[in-house]
Amino acid sequence: MFTELIAASLVETLFPNGIYRYAVGGLLVGLGAAVIYLGTGIAPGASTFLESTLSYVSGQSRFQRYRPSRDWRVVFTLGIVLGAAVYGVLWQGATWTTEVQAWRLLVGGLLVGVGTRIGKGCTSGHGVCGVGSASRTSFVGVATFLLVAIGTAQLVMAVGVVP
Repeated sequence: MFTELIAASLVETLFPNGIYRYAVGGLLVGLGAAVIYLGTGIAPGASTFLESTLSYVSGQSRFQRYRPSRDWRVVFTLGIVLGAAVYGVLWQGATWTTEVQAWRLLVGGLLVGVGTRIGKGCTSGHGVCGVGSASRTSFVGVATFLLVAIGTAQLVMAVGVVP
């Protein structure tokens, strides 16, 4: 009984709006990854899909390798953005806003982009597809992503940075 109270309290603390959203979202992400993989043989990582959009504007050979399959990848990428917007409008009553300054969002986005190039992928590719296929590289990548994120959050909090 004591462990049930602790578990219920912990769930309420970690998920104040309920856990069902995260469970449904996780199932949909997993299902989407499985459908794309079964239909194309390509593990659907968002950073690769975003990188494929650069083949429209760049002549570099590393981007041109995506030319044969870039159109459906762009649809996938737009679906991520539009899906979040539709969710915000339908279930939140509006799209989200933030107090974070625009330059911080830009710098953060650039650092994430550099990190995905260095890590040869992002959390969606390594975390969903790579870990799901028991890739040792992806296990190391996800552990690194998490440790860096936790360390960065602790450092930012320790120095008192606010939005």
